Amino acid sequence: MFEETRQRLCGRPTKSGNPCRAHFSGPGFACKLHTTDHEKALLNTYQQGQRNGRGQAKRWEQQASAARIGQLERQVRALKDELDSRTRRFEVDGHQAVTVGGYGYQWKGPGRLEVGDRVLLPENHVSALPHGPGPFPGTVTELGTTYPDALSTIVSRAPATSAPAPRQPR
Repeated sequence: MFEETRQRLCGRPTKSGNPCRAHFSGPGFACKLHTTDHEKALLNTYQQGQRNGRGQAKRWEQQASAARIGQLERQVRALKDELDSRTRRFEVDGHQAVTVGGYGYQWKGPGRLEVGDRVLLPENHVSALPHGPGPFPGTVTELGTTYPDALSTIVSRAPATSAPAPRQPR
């Protein structure tokens, strides 16, 4: 009764005693006119169980997908770290190599740069648009670089920024 989805005849006796000729489809026992309250309750329970089952299956599928995504992200991170450890250069031609904003640079100035140090980078064809002509500021994000080719040289450390002077009352 619950699995049938094709069109079928009700067949229940009518007031005249003849079989009902109404067609219905989907889960059920008879047409809407001849379905008893008990059968309606059974159908509602069945349909609620189907909804609950589908909802639980969807939640399980989402959890399984999230777990698989997490596993793949960890695997990608491990492979990136392995590749990084094989290709990272900390010195280029005897000078410190660093990464600033995702790009590799070399530092020929005094001392060593650390992550978080502010530096002035040489102008390039892209930096002139947002920063104008001349050197522009950046922050060291990583020590070393994985960029395999020649590196641009950092111009200098960025001057320390001072807080603006307080306004004088008039």
